[in-house]
Amino acid sequence: MSTLRNTVQLIGHVGNDPEILHLESGKTLAKFSIATNESYKNSNGEKITDTQWHNVVAWGKTAELIENYVPKGKEVGIEGKLTSRSYEDKEGVKRYITEIVCNEILLLGK
Repeated sequence: MSTLRNTVQLIGHVGNDPEILHLESGKTLAKFSIATNESYKNSNGEKITDTQWHNVVAWGKTAELIENYVPKGKEVGIEGKLTSRSYEDKEGVKRYITEIVCNEILLLGK
């Protein structure tokens, strides 16, 4: 059961072309978001689609794979863990963000 701690698995579509950063340390970082959709019928019988957006970051070889093969709109499966952090924006306001640190990515679709 210990392998279930803080594990996230999602299948969704990439919202924008991933932002790729090549750091001075030689590491590669990929940042992107994916959309997941859930459909249900409301009380009137109308189909409703709820879209959730998830921020994803990937490092190293996974980031390089994303750089080369993952464009906007690509359907992907990801596995990783949730992380939360905070930062101060340009106006000095403290902002909080929750991201998925991607360990593995599966390229789906066409």
